[in-house]
Amino acid sequence: MPAVTVENPLTLPRVTAPADAVARPVLTVTTAPSGFEGEGFPVRRAFAGINYRHLDPFIMMDQMGEVEYAPGEPKGTPWHPHRGFETVTYIIDGAFDHQDSHGGGGSITNGDTQWMTAGSGLLHIEAPPEALVMSGGLFHGLQLWVNLPAEDKMMAPRYQDIRGGQVQLLTSPDGGALLRVIAGELDGHAGPGITHTPITMIHATLAPGAEITLPWREDFNGLAYVLAGRGSVGAERRPVHLGQTAVFGAGSSLTVRADERQESRTPDLEVVLLGGRPIREPMVHYGPFVMNTKDELMQAFEDFQKGRLGTVPAVHGMSAGGPAA
Repeated sequence: MPAVTVENPLTLPRVTAPADAVARPVLTVTTAPSGFEGEGFPVRRAFAGINYRHLDPFIMMDQMGEVEYAPGEPKGTPWHPHRGFETVTYIIDGAFDHQDSHGGGGSITNGDTQWMTAGSGLLHIEAPPEALVMSGGLFHGLQLWVNLPAEDKMMAPRYQDIRGGQVQLLTSPDGGALLRVIAGELDGHAGPGITHTPITMIHATLAPGAEITLPWREDFNGLAYVLAGRGSVGAERRPVHLGQTAVFGAGSSLTVRADERQESRTPDLEVVLLGGRPIREPMVHYGPFVMNTKDELMQAFEDFQKGRLGTVPAVHGMSAGGPAA
């Protein structure tokens, strides 16, 4: 890690918050519990224990790995349905194949992102490619769920494949940080991801002792999740480390700083920064469906059970009534 980098960050556009920006305070810092997803790959539940009013429009985020698989060990998820939101899968190291019941999908690898708008619903599968299963190797990524407003929940499904070379690369004034804008924009610099719900998603790498103070839209919330390393957040320098999420309060800038000393196996502080405009609509979430009412949720399960969300391609030898993980 990281998959997308540059030799000299000082060749990149530089970003910092204006002097009169209002610093966002840190409201909470939570530690993600560990668990397993799909067929048994390890995850950290980044948003566990955080009040949804601080997350909206984000629903959940899993850090997948970082794990070094032996040959035959890599795992994925079985076929399962989704409706009512978007999944954002960002692969830092390794590879993942996606396929859906509409014929969409593809392969993503080091630094790539796949943005799947489930909308009205589909079935899909996520699994490591056969070559990775056979060889084993490093696997590390994120999956983020982004809610859709009621008016877009039943839109037609779609994919966006965002290759690592497409992300907008920026740096801090001293070149101590590399900022990868995957979606949204930062200080007028736009990332390639097209979102129905306005958000910003950034993967930042900070060298030991480096600090960033970034302009942040006042109508967005603000979250920072630590992928690796140690540092601090906010002007008050609240400590954070691997697997922790910081929730920022109101303001027009946010600050992240890397500790002077990092562990040898993680030389830098790696952070995902998220901001989004809250939808502020009722949200009912159960399993693979995110809707506005319990009736809509029940309808989603009924539609899945009756095959209305699609069927698994015959080559896989499974029916649409398979696992609903």
